Amino acid sequence: MQLIEARPNPSRVMRWAAPPLAILLTLVVAAILFAMLGKPPLQAFHVFFIEPLETANGWSELALKASPLILIAQGLALGFRARIYNIGAEGQLLAGAICASGVAIYTDGMDAAWILPAMVVAGAVGGGLWGAIPAWLRTRYQAQETLTTLMLTYVATYLLSWLVSSPWRDPGGTNFPQSILFSEAAMFAPLFEGLRVNTSVWITVIAVPLFWLFVSRSFAAYQLAVGGEAVAAARYAGFSASRTVWLSLVVSGAAAGIAGAAEAAGPVGQLTLSLSPGYGYAAIIVAWVGRLHPLGIVLAGLLMALIYLGGEAAQVSMQLPAAISWLFQGMLLFFLLGADAFVDYRLKRRRQAAGGKE
Repeated sequence: MQLIEARPNPSRVMRWAAPPLAILLTLVVAAILFAMLGKPPLQAFHVFFIEPLETANGWSELALKASPLILIAQGLALGFRARIYNIGAEGQLLAGAICASGVAIYTDGMDAAWILPAMVVAGAVGGGLWGAIPAWLRTRYQAQETLTTLMLTYVATYLLSWLVSSPWRDPGGTNFPQSILFSEAAMFAPLFEGLRVNTSVWITVIAVPLFWLFVSRSFAAYQLAVGGEAVAAARYAGFSASRTVWLSLVVSGAAAGIAGAAEAAGPVGQLTLSLSPGYGYAAIIVAWVGRLHPLGIVLAGLLMALIYLGGEAAQVSMQLPAAISWLFQGMLLFFLLGADAFVDYRLKRRRQAAGGKE
């Protein structure tokens, strides 16, 4: 017997209230966990959410971490609107970083203005091609993109490992799996002296209004939304299902690839195994917490970046485990999905028939 039923008219107010509710529940459970670990909850919250923003360096790191999260989530949101679930943005980020790094490595020693733009383009192409593979598998063989995008992440990870361990390994790096340090021509310049935030954040600043214009003004975005909400209506209107799949996965892959290029040519400055702390996975949460809206994603990206910074601060000052940031992210996603479930569904009312049967 089914215990739940779909709500005939889900509340738009509650749909937007779900993220704040999920954040509140996450904080409540986190306070309980901190108390169980013998850490004062108020002190822990201060370390997590206040202490990282007390210095200029903290704000610099916030922008640095929020930029790739926001950029990747903007691309993922396009597909999610069409019910195309790309969960392999981490692999697409790595593919973009590999392609961009290839440009930097093979132009090492050159001082040309075109190198950095070429790296960004290479990153977009690499990420887009990595997204095109599951798009082709979906349209040609009906393979589910949730599986193919995820499995390709492992392929990208092993490809990265092989490159930095063999052909692209820095000969002067004492056998560490990493490439050479990029030249100045292949690096984004710092925005402020003494801080790590660099000019790559302008890519995200420009991308957000472009995604907003695309979502709110373009006919292609309308086709994506209709294809996700009403498949039969989209088919009747003549909208191409294959085009929706290709557009969603290639654009989201390109956005992730650009983020990968920005990481390699920005704060990292070389290709390494630890290039990304899981931005591609965290961006999935950012997209949903932001309600797939470009401006909402910006706020969610800042929150997720703050969780990253807070986790690092908590490791140092409170000796909390490194996994605390992932715990926060997991709880946030869990409570958000639970809140969304109650927005779309309700407990089924039990009706007693005349004979005493339901």
